[in-house]
Amino acid sequence: MRKVDLATLRRKNPKEATRVKRHLGIRKRVEGTIERPRLTVFRSATHIYAQIINDETGKTLAQASTLDKGLRDSLKGKKKADAAKEIGKLVAERAKKAGVEAVVFDRNGFRYHGRIAAVADGAREGGLSL
Repeated sequence: MRKVDLATLRRKNPKEATRVKRHLGIRKRVEGTIERPRLTVFRSATHIYAQIINDETGKTLAQASTLDKGLRDSLKGKKKADAAKEIGKLVAERAKKAGVEAVVFDRNGFRYHGRIAAVADGAREGGLSL
């Protein structure tokens, strides 16, 4: 994990600094293993990204985002929460191909509602155990 200078971040973007602080607290408790890797979600104003990471080896096993070429056109005109649910289903499908059945959910400091909850719901529908 990269080092974060919270004092500098607090001056530039106080909301982001509080999210990063929450994220660091979450990461003390949540760790991905070989048996149960970590599903981490990041949301920006326009896009959402999901990755399944094995923290023991530092490898990304599967990923999906609203910027994926095959998915981008099909998401046009959909609401952000609906697109997030599709991302959850897609990352679950890719995780199944990688041999992952169960994951630990890392909300990355964001509140568990809206698009973050939609990704988790989509991953459950896709067959992942959270």
